[in-house]
Amino acid sequence: MADTMGRRRDTPPPRTGSSEAEILRGFLDYLRASIAAKVDGAPEPQARTTAVPSGTNLLGLLNHLTFVERSLFLGDDVTDWQATLQAAPADSVADVVARYHETVERANDVLDECTDLGAPLPRPRPDRPAPSIRWALTHMIEETGRHAGHADIHRELIDGTTGR
Repeated sequence: MADTMGRRRDTPPPRTGSSEAEILRGFLDYLRASIAAKVDGAPEPQARTTAVPSGTNLLGLLNHLTFVERSLFLGDDVTDWQATLQAAPADSVADVVARYHETVERANDVLDECTDLGAPLPRPRPDRPAPSIRWALTHMIEETGRHAGHADIHRELIDGTTGR
């Protein structure tokens, strides 16, 4: 919910259960929702523009996180990580947001079956080593939080929208 100055009501960190898995999953879902909301509704073509020399842009951040989720939790191969930082020209903001939500849902389906945080993530190809579920959740929290911070700045530069 935004006010007349483009500020969103800030959402506090989640209240979660007390188990390690509930805390990790709760914070990951909180960050996932934060970045998806930050990108959702961003105007074109500004969502693709950059204000930094690296070329980072709002839409590319969410596109990249989609590939990270798919690689980490679904076992997809990514051969060019740099390319994931740009959305395809034919993809709209709504397309990238929808693809992210669908990927998160599939990743959560995998995580719902994982009860031991010390166990390796299940992989479609058993010949590929897999990190522990605990490591994967912690890494995804770090990766999503880092890029959510980038997205905060990009969205504010685009149209003044702030907050989680």
